[in-house]
This record gives sequence, structure tokens and C-alpha cells, in this order.
Amino acid sequence: MQVTVISPERSVYDGDADSVVAPAFDGEVGILPGHAPFMTLLGEGRLVVREGNVSHNFEVRGGFLQVVGDQVRVVTESASEG
Repeated sequence: MQVTVISPERSVYDGDADSVVAPAFDGEVGILPGHAPFMTLLGEGRLVVREGNVSHNFEVRGGFLQVVGDQVRVVTESASEG
């Protein structure tokens, strides 16, 4: 699936992924390929984008996550790698 992570400062990640785990406003959410259409507000915490054996970790705060087809979009107020 295609994953895009954007903050006001820059595009943080844009690429393929096998899974995404995100800090939704009311708990953690996991996204896999073929997920149903979905939208949620983000809270604060760790966003993990996994591609094969590689994990890309970001600390995010606020924003939203949207799943449409095989596209996952994360628009966040703040994102830093770590």
C-alpha cells in the first residue's frame, strides 16, 4: 500500500508499506493492505510504518489518518523521526 506522512514543515514519508500503526485519538490503530475506508483523528505518540524488515518510526502529534483504497494519508501537526 502507498503511505504518505505530511507535516506543515515537510513531507515526512512517501512510499510503500506493509503495515502502519498509528496513535489514534482514542487508542492505537493498525492498517494493513486491503483495509476498509477509514478516517480517524490522531493523538500523540509513535507512528510506525513497516516496509519488509524495515520500520520507519515517527513521533506525531495531532492531525488525522485516512485510508482510501490502497492509500494511507497521515496529515499531522508535528512529526519527527525517532
